[in-house]
Amino acid sequence: MHFPLALISVAAILFMAARLMRGEAMAANLAIVATWNLCLGTVAAVFALATGLGAVLDLDVGAEVHQAISLHMKWAMFTTLALVLLAVWRGAGTAQASRPSWAFLIVMLAAALALIVTGYRGGENVYQYGVGVKKIAAVAALHCATRSTYAA
Repeated sequence: MHFPLALISVAAILFMAARLMRGEAMAANLAIVATWNLCLGTVAAVFALATGLGAVLDLDVGAEVHQAISLHMKWAMFTTLALVLLAVWRGAGTAQASRPSWAFLIVMLAAALALIVTGYRGGENVYQYGVGVKKIAAVAALHCATRSTYAA
């Protein structure tokens, strides 16, 4: 869950630097590294979305928590789709070493901000509502009970 945030944030910063850099060689290097960060961050976001969807399938929560999870999942699906489209735009539609267009940069920054909101909402689900924490605690308690039974 943290890899997409880190990789996409770095990609956005590097794309901006590549756009504003005066030297062509340095701008090209920054654009290449940014493109790789975008593509790797997008793959990580797809995996995070898939594992998140799998995790919510068997949750039994109240209406308020369900609404919070639903909002987080909507943000996650929108953001992941935006990142996939950006990665295709940049990875397949443009030479890696070229400076990004202003249109691409605006969409990239919007997607990075959307990813930050998605991460914030996911953090709220864990730290405010305890989503996933009780299940982990129950599994740990079961594991401890099983170990103590075998030890006796």
